[in-house]
Amino acid sequence: MDRDWAEPLDLDAVARAAGYSRYHFIRVFRAVYGQTPGQYLSRRRIERAEEMLRTADLSVTEICALVGFSSLGTFSSSFKRHTGLSPSAYRARHVDRGSALVPGCYALLWHGGFKPFRLQERNSEEAG
Repeated sequence: MDRDWAEPLDLDAVARAAGYSRYHFIRVFRAVYGQTPGQYLSRRRIERAEEMLRTADLSVTEICALVGFSSLGTFSSSFKRHTGLSPSAYRARHVDRGSALVPGCYALLWHGGFKPFRLQERNSEEAG
């Protein structure tokens, strides 16, 4: 979950990889981390969003999608629950400190927002 935090969570696959049933995995995870796997993943995504809001010149909607939320409303309410601020208010509080934002195109490239360009695919498209 820490490596693929922006991807949809397949809890059954994670539980299988750990050698547990889905329900036993949730119980064990909660006992160890004090929260469910979904809550843990949401917190990790919010942490990534905080960093992007402070540093990247991307819209809140773009950041929402990049960190793995499928709904802007869910992202905004989760963000506010974790930080006490809306994503826009969080950005306004932290960006006003004089730091320049990374251009959005570079931030998208860095965070995987663009599909990788493969010369082989391009050549096969041109040939077809």
